[in-house]
Amino acid sequence: MRLSNVWFTALSENESGQMITIAGREELTEFRNSGKLKERVEITWAYKGNQKGMPSDELAEQMEAVQETLRKAMEKDKLSILTAVYTGGGEKIWVYYTRTVRVFGERLNEALASFELLPISIYTELDPEWEEYQDMYEMKQWAVD
Repeated sequence: MRLSNVWFTALSENESGQMITIAGREELTEFRNSGKLKERVEITWAYKGNQKGMPSDELAEQMEAVQETLRKAMEKDKLSILTAVYTGGGEKIWVYYTRTVRVFGERLNEALASFELLPISIYTELDPEWEEYQDMYEMKQWAVD
């Protein structure tokens, strides 16, 4: 299975009416159908946003560095795949599907060891049907060109 790096971007709103930017990954049907990535991991970084709920430029750069570090570590052997990134409303959420939460956690700690302690929380759930991904993918109809 080949992992593409094709993404779409869509806009939505949270319950408070703040804009949420959604980055969704394309071309994941083979991974979804393989049945190997049954566990979903959501990493949430809460932050104090500007009046629109978005991070400052400096914080956005730091978040991007964390995202790239994590993605390289998790995807190097397809242990886990980053499928979506939500930004806005005072939080950034990275959604991964993984083979094993235990190894994901070990690799997360190794990958982030070079960063100062980050204000992140982690949520995991069994999601063998990729329901979150399917819900997110429906947002593609509001994609921004």
